[in-house]
Amino acid sequence: MAATGSEKQGAKAFYVTTPIYYVNDAPHLGHAYTTVAGDVLTRWHRQRGEKVWFLTGTDEHGQKIMRTAEANNVTPQAWCDKLVEEAWKPLWEHLNIANDDFIRTTQKRHTDRVQEFVQDLYDKDEIYKGGYEGPYCVGCEEFKLPGDLIEAEDGTKLCPIHKKPVEILKEENYFFKLSEYGPKLLEFYEANPGFIQPESARNEVVNFVKQGLQDLSISRSTFDWGIPVPWDEKHVIYVWVDALLNYATAVGYNENPAKFEETFPANVHLVGKDILRFHAVIWPAMLMAQGLPVPGRVAANGWLMVGGEKMSKSNLTGIKPQDLTSHFGVDAYRWYFLRAIAFGSDGSFSWEDFTARYTSELANDYGNLASRVAAMVGKYFGGELPASTADGDAEKAIHEGLAKAVATADAKIGEELDFQAGILAIFDFVKQVNGYITEQEPWKVAKDESEEGRARLATILYTAAESLRAVAVLLNPIMPETSQALWESLGAEASLGALAEQPVRSSATWGLLPAGATVTKGAVLFPRLEDPKKD
Repeated sequence: MAATGSEKQGAKAFYVTTPIYYVNDAPHLGHAYTTVAGDVLTRWHRQRGEKVWFLTGTDEHGQKIMRTAEANNVTPQAWCDKLVEEAWKPLWEHLNIANDDFIRTTQKRHTDRVQEFVQDLYDKDEIYKGGYEGPYCVGCEEFKLPGDLIEAEDGTKLCPIHKKPVEILKEENYFFKLSEYGPKLLEFYEANPGFIQPESARNEVVNFVKQGLQDLSISRSTFDWGIPVPWDEKHVIYVWVDALLNYATAVGYNENPAKFEETFPANVHLVGKDILRFHAVIWPAMLMAQGLPVPGRVAANGWLMVGGEKMSKSNLTGIKPQDLTSHFGVDAYRWYFLRAIAFGSDGSFSWEDFTARYTSELANDYGNLASRVAAMVGKYFGGELPASTADGDAEKAIHEGLAKAVATADAKIGEELDFQAGILAIFDFVKQVNGYITEQEPWKVAKDESEEGRARLATILYTAAESLRAVAVLLNPIMPETSQALWESLGAEASLGALAEQPVRSSATWGLLPAGATVTKGAVLFPRLEDPKKD
């Protein structure tokens, strides 16, 4: 699903990026976790009425890609083209990812600008020629510090992330004077304490920089799958320098000044914690050297774990998102990982936990509420939403509960990137509405056919339906398909307009759903799960 950024001329866009992902294999749950988080964040800001730009894409250069292509007997470009078109883009469409752009690092709009950026640094004497020898992990595409390595039982030195032996490389390379930026970075971190999140990640980066930075090798000369160094084509630009620059090249660096001015720098870079140093140390240093503004925030999510191991293809714990969406549905998938795991912390996935939360929170609490309310409006008022006549203390408590839920969700999701707390605030309100219906017992009130009884029944059902109207707005960034179904079921599409245009902050305004709206009982939002063993 492609989106168009809000067209507010002159305003700085709320610019969010995911990492650009290596195309050495098909995407797994870990890749989708970060991308869904970015999608929810940007959808939320769109429903604040803000101008938004959401970027994702693929990282297609480097030794790892070259070796993967060779192992599959195709050229690196052919390999990248196949994976992008057959695996990556289709998955984002499947998961309802509303990205505004998808950048590939083999595109000319990127490669030309990368060469210009690096040439500028060279001309400013920020780059020099030298030699380097050290342990290199092809999986990370990174030279490792000896102290970072772990040791196998036979004494072999392993990458701590991929658990595979490192290679000792000795090359003549070009180096960026990263070591000179340590003091500037520490000063920046101190002045901008929210730049790196969570706090544990910030502390790790600060301690790393305080130990002293080494100059960064920004070229490789032992293979040729990369962007040529413009002044010395025997070298290709180091894949991480190439990759980081996508955040600038995708929004018009050196090509579209107006677009660049209104978009760059990113407000939020969403990254996995294993690539935190690249984004929180190397990337801001490169920008400082070029005199460009530094991003607003680098937010590192934790790892998804299976059996105590980080989810990845290399350790055989990679799970395809489609394995889950085919059983639970896309919206439940989008909801689950942000609901179950505190963003920034590691979290373990289990089929049993997903099933339990789906049944309890989505099917029983939320889906059943929507079905009951629509059914009662149909049964007692012929499907026409009645007017609320006299709100009492019970209704006022619902009004207050909604206002609290909206304020909390907006702060947690929109500002703090605490998706879990924001979602819980919304579902606490859903529980409150369920409790309200249980206490008010509209099915008993309906037996009182007096004018007072009918008025009381109308107030109860209006309160419940209006609550669901707000819930549909709040959950739309997280679960757009089911939110749209609920929106239409409430008759809100006809009376209030498109769901995506409803401001999240205004959803707390009580009484927006007009009496007389046609309420219909649609399909069950979250059907009962079938036993996967019977599939």
